[in-house]
Amino acid sequence: MELSGLDLLQGKKNLLAFSAGIDSTALFFLLLERNIDFDIAIVDYGLRSQSKDEVAYAVELAKKYTKKIYTKQVTIKPPSVEEKARNVRYQFFDEIIQQEGYHNLLTAHQLNDQLEWFLMQLGKGAGLCELVGMDIVTNRKGYKIVRPLLFVQKSELKSYLETKKIPYYIDESNLQDSYFRNYIRHNFGDPFMKRFGDGIKKSFHYLLEDKKILEEKIQIHSYKELYFATNTHNDYMNKRILDRLFKKLGYLLSSAQKEEILRQKEGVIASKYAFAITQEWIIVAPFVQKKMDKKSKEVLRKAKIPKSLRGYILSASIPADFFQTYTDR
Repeated sequence: MELSGLDLLQGKKNLLAFSAGIDSTALFFLLLERNIDFDIAIVDYGLRSQSKDEVAYAVELAKKYTKKIYTKQVTIKPPSVEEKARNVRYQFFDEIIQQEGYHNLLTAHQLNDQLEWFLMQLGKGAGLCELVGMDIVTNRKGYKIVRPLLFVQKSELKSYLETKKIPYYIDESNLQDSYFRNYIRHNFGDPFMKRFGDGIKKSFHYLLEDKKILEEKIQIHSYKELYFATNTHNDYMNKRILDRLFKKLGYLLSSAQKEEILRQKEGVIASKYAFAITQEWIIVAPFVQKKMDKKSKEVLRKAKIPKSLRGYILSASIPADFFQTYTDR
């Protein structure tokens, strides 16, 4: 079984996002076989009684194979359970990585996940960058997210575990078609993958290459957690830019949010991320509410810093004339 991105893991501190399901359990043992050093992190969302058994299994594996383990228990309630769980999960990973100095976060996304995402976005109406939502490597806040299984079918992982007689857990909520992703998986993704798996794998390789060519035309600039790119004054390209800028902050925009940003030109998304579209730049940063004295307000106003960004600019000690001087570089 061929894994991707392993060259980035050798000699680095790696953290595996573990769930005790087929994908992450298979990745755990595949990394062991390849002598890749890693530790694990698992979150119990309090949604299923079985989750306590999954955490216990993770603790057992960590002890047996001498791995550090980080656990978190939270209670998540509807609505938007999947989005809330993702936010909790990545905030937890961010904290561990920052405190413990990990270089890479390993996730067990596989080929079926790529296809499900593609079909979900296709049904919503999306361009190439949204259709191909996952890369083998993604840069995020001082570390990399690496997806070694991205071109491995789930059936291969299941077969691997069963051949090796390695236990794993099935999340029963994945069997319910009430979730949009599950509906796509059961009715379209799984049957299509079963019949055309090899062709799907080739197609995603080609699509990722096409996506890279498109993204190479977009130059992202950054300073601390301030991310910006040139305003192309073309809505299609600016949407692509917004995708990449917000991903730098670890947030995935919906199509509706992109349309709203283009319309508003300045504001805050999800109460956490500030944005501004000026004549020259498209800019995003963490949203910071900060009291300012009159002098600071006047300096920022004269420098034409958008109001939504002023709190972050001030708190991060970024010069008010940053964009004016950056233009001349």
